[in-house]
Amino acid sequence: MQDGRSVPGSSRGQVNGTRVIASTLGVFVGVSGLDHGFFEALQGNVPTPGVVVQAIGPAQRMWTRGTEEAFTLVPNFLATGILAMAVAVLIIIWSVRFIDSQHGSTVFLGLGALLFLVGGGVAQAAFVGLCFVVSLRIDRQALVPRAEHPSAAARALAQAWPYLLAAAVVLYAVALEIAIAGFVPGVSNPDHLLAVCWSSLGIMLVLILLAIAGASAYDDGVRSNRPIPANPK
Repeated sequence: MQDGRSVPGSSRGQVNGTRVIASTLGVFVGVSGLDHGFFEALQGNVPTPGVVVQAIGPAQRMWTRGTEEAFTLVPNFLATGILAMAVAVLIIIWSVRFIDSQHGSTVFLGLGALLFLVGGGVAQAAFVGLCFVVSLRIDRQALVPRAEHPSAAARALAQAWPYLLAAAVVLYAVALEIAIAGFVPGVSNPDHLLAVCWSSLGIMLVLILLAIAGASAYDDGVRSNRPIPANPK
């Protein structure tokens, strides 16, 4: 037992796929918060123009659309940046180490809300919500009862979830790089760069959702001691 939650398959060295995905989504939130906080701090000990700010100021901006909008209740760029980075580090640590603890989901949601309020970025709210929902499914029964003979799609997803998650991580890194630096080989038009950035995020979201479904099927197989076979008998 771990803080009130069982860890199925742990004695067999099995990976909990749902936990891995929840932790990864939490790290996404933390890295984005670090990114926003870093550039906010670079703007110095100056007042913010209001509660909605551009995390990347004109002096640090690498392309016209690279502004990274954020919300903050702290009326100072330096203080906002420091707080955002501090909370972002806490989120990364919590996501990696404690997301599956008894109150792990609730604490993560609170940290995510705090990050939003201190300049950690607007778009991260979607990842906070998704991570919270996924973390609630750690060591829980699958949403859809497992069939005695799973479909080919279920078997494929149960085996492919780590690769789907890895591809999503790559696309996240691509989107983050474009959002900050606006660099894509052979592309210079800001509208096209923005389209590539949003397309990367859209495809990443689809891959994450598929990975969640696959990890749920995988975990259900481990929990029932009946891993999904590659080929049905």
